[in-house]
Amino acid sequence: MLRSKGKQLVFVTNNSTKSRADYKKKFDKLGIPAKVDEVFGSSYSAAVYINRILNLPAPKNKVFVVGESGIEQELDAEGVPHIGGTDPSFRRDIEPEDFNSLADGSALDPDVAVVLTGLDFHINYLKLATAYQYLQRGALFLATNTDSSLPMAHSLFPGAGAVGAGVVKAIGREALSLGKPSQAMMDAIEGKFHFDRSRTCMVGDRMNTDIQFGIDGKLGGTLAVLTGVSKKEEFLAEGASTVPMAYVDCLGDLLV
Repeated sequence: MLRSKGKQLVFVTNNSTKSRADYKKKFDKLGIPAKVDEVFGSSYSAAVYINRILNLPAPKNKVFVVGESGIEQELDAEGVPHIGGTDPSFRRDIEPEDFNSLADGSALDPDVAVVLTGLDFHINYLKLATAYQYLQRGALFLATNTDSSLPMAHSLFPGAGAVGAGVVKAIGREALSLGKPSQAMMDAIEGKFHFDRSRTCMVGDRMNTDIQFGIDGKLGGTLAVLTGVSKKEEFLAEGASTVPMAYVDCLGDLLV
């Protein structure tokens, strides 16, 4: 419907476990026409920020990843070297000797300049301890997103923000988030697609990420869809902090 009216679409997601290519495959299975370049995920946002904004000089431009393959794929696409992530050597229990080798630095890669946290289904103490040691030694602290929860199987589970919370608490500072509602992500999307903010509508199902993203970005409109995390009682309540311009029960309502 929107494409037939000449509208440009951008699919913006905070799910860092999937790359743009992964989402293209998902859209294909659902019968939704989409191009890889129309997908802007938090993993891609982080990879672009590291490569094109930070542009750290080699060889000290490596990233220690706390997350899944979606992050690794996007870092690879941007030519950013990385360790951690899905490496089996980090998917194990920490051993007594690990504490010594982390403390004296012998287990650390001297070329790591960034710690990037995202949703990690295999989070463990070894990964948290390693990330913490890199940060103590001056590494930059980034996050694909800081979502507190993850909607799955008609329920909620810990999100990327919950995964990274242990590192945040230990180091005593927040990571720079490159996902919704961070305006660093909005600026990156605008830089790529060159859209008119006043004629753009953000559509999403979560108030504190999707809708706040559109409000903070001063978009022309925000449309809440009641098929996800947030319920209308949240934004219809008196004094609600985030209120969409409009809402529908489901996207299909737009066709009525």
